[in-house]
Amino acid sequence: MSDLPASAKVIVVGGGIVGCSTAYHLAKRGIETLLVERHQLTAGSTWHAAGLVGQLRTSANITKLLGYSVELYRKLEAETGQATGWKMNGGLRLACNADRWIEVKRQATTARSFGLEMHLLSPREAQDLWPLMTIDDLVGAAFLPTDGQASPSDITQALAKGARMAGAKMAENVSVSDFVIENGRVRGIVTDKGTVRAEKVVLCGGLWTRLLAAKAGVNVPLYPIRHQYIISDRIPGVTSSLPTLRDPDRLTYWKEEVGGLVMGGYEPNPIPWTGQSAPEDFAFRLLDDDFDHFEPIMELALGRVPALGETGVKQMINGLESFTPDGNWMIGEAPEAPGLFIGAGFNAFGIASAGGAGMALAEWVADGEPPYDLWPVDIRRFGRNHLDTGFVRDRTLEAYSRHYTIAWPAEEFNSCRPLRRSPLYDRLKAKGACFGEKLGFERPNWFAAEGETPADRYSFTRPGWFDAVGREHKACREAAVVFDQTSFAKAHVIGRDAEKAIGWICANDVAKPPGKVIYTQMLNAKGGIETDLTLTRLAEDRYYIVIGTGFATHDMDWIRRNIPAGLDAHLVDVTSGFSALSLMGPRSRDILARLTDADISNEAFPFGTARQIQIGGAPVLAIRITYVGELGWELHVPTEFAATLYDALFAAGADLGLADAGYRAIESLRLEKGYRAWGSDIGPDHNPYQAGLGFAVKLKSGIPFLGREALVEAKAKPLPRLMAGFTVDDPRAVLLGRETIYRDGERVGWLSSGGFGYTLGKAIGYGYVRREAGVDADFVLSGAYELEIATERFPAQVSLQPFYDPKSERVRA
Repeated sequence: MSDLPASAKVIVVGGGIVGCSTAYHLAKRGIETLLVERHQLTAGSTWHAAGLVGQLRTSANITKLLGYSVELYRKLEAETGQATGWKMNGGLRLACNADRWIEVKRQATTARSFGLEMHLLSPREAQDLWPLMTIDDLVGAAFLPTDGQASPSDITQALAKGARMAGAKMAENVSVSDFVIENGRVRGIVTDKGTVRAEKVVLCGGLWTRLLAAKAGVNVPLYPIRHQYIISDRIPGVTSSLPTLRDPDRLTYWKEEVGGLVMGGYEPNPIPWTGQSAPEDFAFRLLDDDFDHFEPIMELALGRVPALGETGVKQMINGLESFTPDGNWMIGEAPEAPGLFIGAGFNAFGIASAGGAGMALAEWVADGEPPYDLWPVDIRRFGRNHLDTGFVRDRTLEAYSRHYTIAWPAEEFNSCRPLRRSPLYDRLKAKGACFGEKLGFERPNWFAAEGETPADRYSFTRPGWFDAVGREHKACREAAVVFDQTSFAKAHVIGRDAEKAIGWICANDVAKPPGKVIYTQMLNAKGGIETDLTLTRLAEDRYYIVIGTGFATHDMDWIRRNIPAGLDAHLVDVTSGFSALSLMGPRSRDILARLTDADISNEAFPFGTARQIQIGGAPVLAIRITYVGELGWELHVPTEFAATLYDALFAAGADLGLADAGYRAIESLRLEKGYRAWGSDIGPDHNPYQAGLGFAVKLKSGIPFLGREALVEAKAKPLPRLMAGFTVDDPRAVLLGRETIYRDGERVGWLSSGGFGYTLGKAIGYGYVRREAGVDADFVLSGAYELEIATERFPAQVSLQPFYDPKSERVRA
């Protein structure tokens, strides 16, 4: 294009593979689309990407997105006439030790759960597919026949051509310097060729996204890191059909390239870019070769493929790639600036992700919501700790260094800690707390006894904290424990129309008198569960909302966006103003009774109510609710009183068996009680009836609420899936989530979460039983079940009721 239009319905900023894919899918939807690129298409990281395309991830929906990429790349050349370099030559993944082999076998089960073909191979079978490699150290390998590779520049040009064919306009050599913002909403871009207005803007600026987004007040946590690979001369025996190869124990990846090999890796000591963003002129530049830094990777590679040492290196690529603090990319509408969408931070697998990411972004832009639950890559998973560039850089370097390490269950990051701390942090540390971190907040995961070291020891069997969590679990069931849950996100909804606003957003009835506690979901227009939380009515014009730590940005953004226009209702974040200590267990009432003059009997203070009381001199909002299945209270107290309250509780409860407990005990306790976890068990893909949460829906009241029409329609049809609980008696069974569910020998789903129930003495998991013809309680309960764990099947028992205290008699005691 020689001249920019004055306006477009949607503007895509950035002509790399993700931007071109987004423009392609928007244009296919018939949406007027303008793509602008500061240099030429494929600039930035796209043109020098290695081009491996793998599919399997730990999320079913992200795996689905990557599978969509494969299907798109398969047909794109025929559609556009533009070569893509796409080859479905399969992908090999090697395992060189026992722990890695367990990980690979669990990945094979995950693949089976998600319907992705994956085969486990012996070392000799793997060598038959990749004859050049040595196999002396191999335990086994996995092969995914539908993986492949592509030419990044060619496939980007094909997407761009397809976008043009569908009506999109593209303008190269246009530099975006700012955004048009009106009433807090992005309404266009400011460029060196003039201003262009739009209804929505999609920012796919790669390395430069963080810096540009900041001009609209939007935080995009990514950081440029140097990434190197080599391209060899031709090697005898390298054929065009050679599968891609990932050798994580040697930190390397491989693919065929014109009779030679591409080999790169993820070193444990990555080198970041020295500034906050790549230079503007870095579009088609590379960094100087750094053979000294690459040498350890080369030595590991030569041990796998000795023939590499007998050929020349045609070229070394040392380029910048944008990585993120958790190793996942990010898409979605920016919570700080409605109308601005982000697609960035692809962690060197942007080629594999771009087809699906572009489709999802286009759907999100066009429909106002993603095509399905994309929480693992939703930009709203980040929080206030990610505003700091130093934090983003250091955590991103750690994530990069772990790219090929074993992904241990419940593994924690170590960098940039501690950052956010409860007032009790030092007390808990002195008592043996082993902390984990969520959104920068230190949270006690478990407590070491005298003589134990408060440090995590990871395992695919029984981890180092197994016995410690068992002690805490037992104390909660038999006496009482205190959980420091200060990291909860907390907010007030205030205003004359607070009830009307919250009533529209919540699926449960919130028109309750002050002092009532309401457990509720907030639904999207499809009836899917967008948030899962509790709120307490404090007054006619005020509600107090408690949100899970990791969902703070997401849930508050959802509430703000969905308060109907014109209502006098305002969301106020009060997270830092209050600490939360959860006192749980059958002796909790006895402990409280020693500290307060308030009547805390069951008759005066029943379950599901809240009262303002004094405890040990501290003003406390006591909320009688539980996530562990025992009598107990969440005690919300102004932060400056937290230490006083904590000390008082332990002074009063020492002779009653009161103990400290952490988040890993919360997980085992909630699994026994069957409480759902948003982000795993429930989310936007599940409505409350599928999740067994229909009791929290006000459908019969006739009161309108967001998602009501979708629930009415869904309830009139057979459920396509239904959540059930599973237990396995075999002590070898370790459930983590994603294990395959078999009913009468037929694959019917996978576990969404799993763990160990210490009261039951066995493994517990939850997952959806699925059937196209529909599912009901009789269907679920009438089958014989097995769970596949690391490719081995175990007999399992199924239940639609909680395994522990199914009538909630202990909760309401």
